[in-house]
This record gives sequence, structure tokens and C-alpha cells, in this order.
Amino acid sequence: MSSAPPPGLDPEQLRRFLDRERPGLVSGPLEARLIEGGRSNLTYVVTDGTGPGSGRWVVRRPPLGHVLATAHDMRREHRVISALHATDVPVPHTLLLCEDESVLGSPFYVMEFVDGTPFRSARELAPLGPERTRAAVLGLVDTLVDLHAVDPAAVGLGDFGRPEGFLDRQLRRWGKQLDASRGRELPGIEELHAALGRALPASPPPTVIHGDYRLDNVLIGEDDRIKAVLDWEMSTLGDPLTDLGLLVMYSTPLDLPDSPISTTATAPGHPSAAELVERYAARSGRDTSALAWYTAFAWFKLAVILEGIHYRYTLGQTVGAGFDRIGELVPVFIEHGLTTLQEG
Repeated sequence: MSSAPPPGLDPEQLRRFLDRERPGLVSGPLEARLIEGGRSNLTYVVTDGTGPGSGRWVVRRPPLGHVLATAHDMRREHRVISALHATDVPVPHTLLLCEDESVLGSPFYVMEFVDGTPFRSARELAPLGPERTRAAVLGLVDTLVDLHAVDPAAVGLGDFGRPEGFLDRQLRRWGKQLDASRGRELPGIEELHAALGRALPASPPPTVIHGDYRLDNVLIGEDDRIKAVLDWEMSTLGDPLTDLGLLVMYSTPLDLPDSPISTTATAPGHPSAAELVERYAARSGRDTSALAWYTAFAWFKLAVILEGIHYRYTLGQTVGAGFDRIGELVPVFIEHGLTTLQEG
């Protein structure tokens, strides 16, 4: 690890805080590194040495200079992970939550380090081979069924969200998000939004939902099993089929060479989207006949997110490679959404 501390985490400040709150937890000077690849909240691996008895932890905090506190609520994220730890859903063990901004400049929480791999692309999955890839992706469905089987009230999450009118609120929210980040004409986007509004399905009983459930938000162990589900910042109580619709969207092959948006769907052995839906339906007992709507909504939501990134790129507000090609993806996602809804 580099001795220079990463932005947003002062190891000495963190050490003083941990020594005060958890005496004996840390046995040496702390070093930290930022885990690359996160979309929003910042994630750091922290260690107190390199020897056999050294400790490793993970720290999560909001992005630097954030202004939307509700979108980066550390208490909420800490709460859902802590509540799910006693269930069949694999999550890291949380150690403590700190809401005192004088320590690191923002609220944060500390949890155990879990060893595993987040697979972000078909290229990364390829070395596993077809059989292991298939097992890992089917495990993703099984873990989603386990999450949706949790009784929110039984784990203290009965008030974790407002499930009444959930889909209607989601559709309106992402429509407003689109209006706030548009600098060009996008053929078909209003048509898709309106069609989704006309065909709003009746939601099944609400469950805890992840909100961004996909392969690169879980850690896969060497036995190809899921060791931990990560990135709970969008979790709430709502319609469980929104999680499945998003997973189906991410499991649809996109013929986009060198795309900055990764998909694992083309990896040898990757189950088809239809097989994932069939497995979920069989294991959960839920009716998935309206899933085309949920998948079309996922395409719409991602189109809005990508257009927002493209809009910030045109204003010179993005840093890094690949942003110049995000804009050309948006029409592809709109077209997939319309096609999915029409063929549903």
C-alpha cells in the first residue's frame, strides 16, 4: 500500500477514533487505499499491517464535496447491512457507524473486509470457464430470492421505505431526473416514459430491495459462491421485481464493441435472461408475467443515468476516460426499452 493517504480518509484520525470507540481493535499504524470502480460512495480498504495477525477493514463514506445527503445516507446503508447480517443474505459484518463529521469530514461506517472478486465484464469472467460462470450467475439469482424472502419487520426494517405507490414514484422521479439533465433531442425517450406510465403493473407485496443488483455489486469467492452483496445505497422497501428487471437488463448482450458500459452476458456459460427469470420465479413463487415492464423500466432508468453523465461531459464536469462515448449509448438503451415493452 502507498504511504500517502487517499483523499477523504485520514488514517491517523481514523486510528484515534477506533482506539477510542473500539480499544484493541487496531494494533498498528493504519494505511488506506481507495477501491477504484465505485459509482458513488467512496470505499477504502484499511489495514494495520502486512503480517499474519494484521487486520483489514472497509470504510464507506460519501463522495468528496457531496451535496445530496439523502443520496449518500451512511446511517441508512449501515442500517440495512446490519439488519441483514442475521439472514441468509451474505453481507459484511458492520463494526460501527460514525456521524461525527469532525473525524473524516463526513459520516462514515466501518465493516469487515470480505475476500472475493467483483466480476465487471465478460472478459473478467472468461477465465472461470462456462461451468463456473454459470454457477456464479445462478447464485446471483438465488441470493436475490433470499433477499426478497426476508421479512422486513422481523429484521427491524419495517419502516425502511414507502412501498405504496412505489412504481409510480420511481417513474416520476426518473422523469424529473431526465428533465434536469437534457441538452439535446432524444428520439423515443418521451414515448418510452409515457408507455411505461400507461402500463404500470400492480406490484406484489413489498420486500427489501437492493436497487442496483448485478454481478459487479457482489463478491464471488474461490468456490464460486457469493461471499457478500455490496453497495446498498439505493436499497429500500419496494417492488422486488424492479431488482429482477435490472438484473435481466444487465444479462442482455449488447453488441457494443469497446463500450464503456460493461456487461457479462456474453461470457461463455452465462445463463440467458429467460433462464434467470425462470429460476427466480420457480424459487420465489412470484408471478413474473409482467417482467417486460420492469426490464423496460430498467432500460429507461439507465438511459436517464447515462444521459446525465453525457450532459455533465458536455459541460466539462467529468474526469477520466470513456465519457466521450457515453452519449452514443443512450439511444441504444432507449431502443431496447421500447422493444422490450412492445414485445413483452
